[in-house]
Amino acid sequence: MPDFLTFASDADILALWGAAFLLLAGFTLAMDRRRQKRARIDGVGWVPWTGLFLTCVVVGGGLLAVAVPGIIRG
Repeated sequence: MPDFLTFASDADILALWGAAFLLLAGFTLAMDRRRQKRARIDGVGWVPWTGLFLTCVVVGGGLLAVAVPGIIRG
C-alpha cells in the first residue's frame, strides 16, 4: 500500500475509488464518441461503451456522494 494511503480514512479511499470510476467513465465516453464518428458504420466493435459509461458514472457518483460527508466531518 502506498504511504499516502496508510492513514487514510474510509471516506478518503471511497473518494479515490469514485474518482477512478469517473476517470474510467471519461475514457468510455471518449471511446463511444470515437465509435460514433467511425467512417465504416458496420465496423463498430462489440464493446457496449454507452452502458459502461452509465455504469461508471452511477458508481463513481454514488461513491463520491457517500464519501463527501465523511471527508467534510473528518
